[in-house]
Amino acid sequence: MALMRLICTLTLTSLFSAESHAQLDEFCNFFFPVCGITPLNTRIVGGEDAPPGSWPWQVSLQKFGGHVCGGSLINREWVMSAAHCFSSTSTSRWQVSLGRQNLQGINPNEVSRSVARIILHPNYDSDSSNNDIALLRLSSPVKFTDFIRPVCLAASGSVFNNGTDSWVTGWGAVKEGVSLPFPETLQEVEVPVLGNRQCNCLNGVGQVTDNMICAGVLAGGKDSCQGDSGGPMVNKQGSVWVQSGVVSFGFGCARPNLPGVYSRVSRYQSWINSIIGSDGPGFVQFTSSGLDADSSYTCPGLPPPVITTTTATGPSTEGPQATTTDALSETTSPDSAMSSAELCGITPLNTRIVGGEDAPPGSWPWQVSLQKFGGHVCGGSLINREWVMSAAHCFSRWVTSL
Repeated sequence: MALMRLICTLTLTSLFSAESHAQLDEFCNFFFPVCGITPLNTRIVGGEDAPPGSWPWQVSLQKFGGHVCGGSLINREWVMSAAHCFSSTSTSRWQVSLGRQNLQGINPNEVSRSVARIILHPNYDSDSSNNDIALLRLSSPVKFTDFIRPVCLAASGSVFNNGTDSWVTGWGAVKEGVSLPFPETLQEVEVPVLGNRQCNCLNGVGQVTDNMICAGVLAGGKDSCQGDSGGPMVNKQGSVWVQSGVVSFGFGCARPNLPGVYSRVSRYQSWINSIIGSDGPGFVQFTSSGLDADSSYTCPGLPPPVITTTTATGPSTEGPQATTTDALSETTSPDSAMSSAELCGITPLNTRIVGGEDAPPGSWPWQVSLQKFGGHVCGGSLINREWVMSAAHCFSRWVTSL
């Protein structure tokens, strides 16, 4: 696996207590949530191997023993995927593989279920790909483990502004027409949301509806591809991961100025709740703050933009209460009496610097380590031969000695 440059988010995931991770929190302070994919890495089109357990809701939908589409576990017995993955609602020979890391070889954490029911959205249009979403009921409920957990879902009215960081996962092609190499390890890639107005203009006015959400890099090189269909696009809010999209379609894979198009999960809360009676999924209100740059995007054929603003109010939920990290200690059984909604979006094994990998020597020559008593406390950056820049809060108790 090609090494990925080290990246870090400004806000440390709160799966564990702040006290026990104070130094790691400070370490992350001066990094930026940018993708560090190297140009020679072409997996999932611009992605990397996902560490085991990083995305415990990811499933592989299989037929005749082969991977067909991705999907996401949303409670103990329901999986969400794309309608276009299914030519009919016949469940014959369909299998769902959960807790899987590689499509080939041994997967010690894998659990399989047959499919008891396939429900396509009643207004799915195969010609336009509108309402490209489906629900699958497993033959029997699964037991939650560190490797098998449900994702939270974006609630109605969620706002994903242009530029919102997103992650897409799957076992799809690494380039157009090029399959994932052995052992076919689950891939992850970070892509920003691209506003619907701009996405509509790039893909052809009228192609992108309000039931869709787009993501991708305008320069190309990072995208979902064939075989990733039905899989999740997720965003992190607070301590939980929220699914904003279902991989639906695109013109080619990772082509410049042609972002991927996903079914917008927040548009389907009522439909999902109407089908799943008990142990409902956790719906989380995702909110992007400030003015969305896409709201003023102009393009021939599009109606004049309407300028709106949104105010960040912090994580909130609609329907079942999403979990808070205080309720989940390392000793808590993931399959205790807690509901799927209370457990959704938590990744106990995804505690690495988000999306990070070992940095090749010399990749970031300005990076410094600020140490005291021989231990790392904070990061910093060299800005000339004798000055380093860092965060003020790192030095509240430090006294320099000459």
